Amino acid sequence: MKGKKYLAALEKFDALKLYGLEEAIKLAKETSTTKFDSSVEIHMHLGIDPKHAEQQLRSTVSLPHGTGKTVRVVAFVSDDKVKEAKDAGAIEAGGADLIEKVEKGWMDFDKAVASPDMMKELAKIARTLGQAGLMPNPKAGTVTPEIGKTVVEIMKGQVEFRNDKLANLHNIVGKVSFSEDQLVENLKTYLKAIQDKKPTGMKGNFIKSMTLTTSMGPGIKMDFNAVMAEL
Repeated sequence: MKGKKYLAALEKFDALKLYGLEEAIKLAKETSTTKFDSSVEIHMHLGIDPKHAEQQLRSTVSLPHGTGKTVRVVAFVSDDKVKEAKDAGAIEAGGADLIEKVEKGWMDFDKAVASPDMMKELAKIARTLGQAGLMPNPKAGTVTPEIGKTVVEIMKGQVEFRNDKLANLHNIVGKVSFSEDQLVENLKTYLKAIQDKKPTGMKGNFIKSMTLTTSMGPGIKMDFNAVMAEL
């Protein structure tokens, strides 16, 4: 049973209509039903076959206006890179001591980065980090020799996109409090990154559906062909 606010939001648009990018963003802001500053989310269903490794999508994109979310980053690095990581904004940085801390159950962070030389050491906590979706990965740009730069990028609004087993993508592209122009720029940047990662060998339609929504708000279907043609 949906609440009164949700049902009232549904009356503001045609649930069967496909909307353009700017119109969808305007409606997303208007149909937000929460008292808090909701996230604006993009949900996409792709025509890829996730069973084939070469068709899977996993990468990162830096949104020009960030996500509006504070990201707590830790860095698994050797002693000589600890200062660089912390100066860039990492809440914790280190090698054996940090690994031991995680081993004992500490997981109060949102993202983890690591220098390549630390990957062997992370074997001890690979399962713990993996289950939480926090294991550093070269494809996601979180295994890198450029620790400071990567920490800064993540905190400024770098998001990771990765398809699930059903060929879907789900990502936050901003907050309802963002201006329409900021959300347009963020969403265009995100979609361009997805388009650039289209697998070269796939056949058929790359994108099958695209929906914009806010936290607990209704889904607004988008005219993905027109949207992608705009990029």
